[in-house]
Order: sequence, then C-alpha cells, then structure tokens
Amino acid sequence: MELARITSKGQITIPIGIRKKLNLKEGDKVIFIEEGDKIVFANSSMIALKEIQEGMQGVAEKQGIYSEDDVNNLVKDIRKEIWEKKYENHD
Repeated sequence: MELARITSKGQITIPIGIRKKLNLKEGDKVIFIEEGDKIVFANSSMIALKEIQEGMQGVAEKQGIYSEDDVNNLVKDIRKEIWEKKYENHD
C-alpha cells in the first residue's frame, strides 16, 4: 500500500513504485475509473490499448489470419496492390 498527500491545489505525487508498475512517465495521462465505492487509477494508454484489443478480438481469424506468416503475406499483398494502383499508368 502506498500513501500520498494532497496539496492545497488538489495535486498528489504518485509514488515511484506505482509509477513504475503503471509504466508512467512525465507527460503521460492517467484515468480515474469509478467502480462502485472505489476509484481505480490507471495509465490511460494501457486502458485504451486493452479496449482496442478486446474490440478486435476474433477479427483476424475472420480474415483468415492465424500466424505471423499470414500477416506478412497480407502486408505484401497490400503493398503490391498499392504499388500497382499508383504506377499502373506510368509505364
């Protein structure tokens, strides 16, 4: 358990152990989430990433992507398609 004191301006210093655990650096944004009678404090970037991951769950499989090779092949196909569209009239 860590303890912090609130200044007259409502500011607190986040203890170093908590900053390290949440991977917080100067300039990072944090989020306060109300959960019943508790307030959860978290790194907002990590929360956003988690939500994106949850939202994308199953999408790769629907597209037939099951491995790193599948991803690499998809990237190659997309690059080839973009190249052909960009340069098809520039022989």
